[in-house]
Amino acid sequence: MNKPNLLILGGTTGATALARAVSDAGLSGVVSFAGRVERPVRQPLPQRVGGFGGVDGLAAYLRENAITHLIDATHPFAAQMSGNAIAAAASVRVPLIALTRAPWQAAPGDDWTHVPDIAGAVTALDGPRKRVMLAVGRMHLAEFAPNPQHFYLLRLVDPPQGALPLPDCQVEVSRGPFTAADDRALMERHGIELIVSKNAGGTGAVAKLQAARALGLPVVMIDRPAIPKRREAETVGDVMAWIAETSA
Repeated sequence: MNKPNLLILGGTTGATALARAVSDAGLSGVVSFAGRVERPVRQPLPQRVGGFGGVDGLAAYLRENAITHLIDATHPFAAQMSGNAIAAAASVRVPLIALTRAPWQAAPGDDWTHVPDIAGAVTALDGPRKRVMLAVGRMHLAEFAPNPQHFYLLRLVDPPQGALPLPDCQVEVSRGPFTAADDRALMERHGIELIVSKNAGGTGAVAKLQAARALGLPVVMIDRPAIPKRREAETVGDVMAWIAETSA
């Protein structure tokens, strides 16, 4: 095989760490972002922003740019992109691996209610007014509009553009990783009574769960979507070893 030429589907701290390792190894590659964040983290590799146009568009990109390896390092909830990556890689016979992270597991002292998806979280909030930390990202805020009775604390990477769909809310603009002490202080400052979180796994956003445990607050935990079977790795080192193995 020729010298590796990688496409990294990014948007996570793991993707940034992988891009750094790839650059340090002197390999060629591009990091692709979906474009949902206005100011993506600067990468040590060339980057592109925007979708590919589904499976066919991604397959065409792989062919036209002579991509030898596809690494899916997207968010664990980017199920459509991950499914497209699996199908596109198979169609053009480009090896694929996912850089992922294990889901969070409840620890002693945690009070979690598991729901299967965003709709389940909306249903779980169908009740009396509470002060809720809604940690689901900007894209899903409108889905919680059927429960306007709550106060919502929203932590977003970018300032919101235009009116938000939740009448009683406050926005904290910040980018992780966060600390348990800071998240506890944030929850106390806003009188938070309940946290809604996607089960993203990893260390960058686990602080809110540690803070909830310390404060004895319940968590509505949104389980991960199902993704077709694929090869996966949990560390950058494992991905780099796979690249070397499949380049021989």
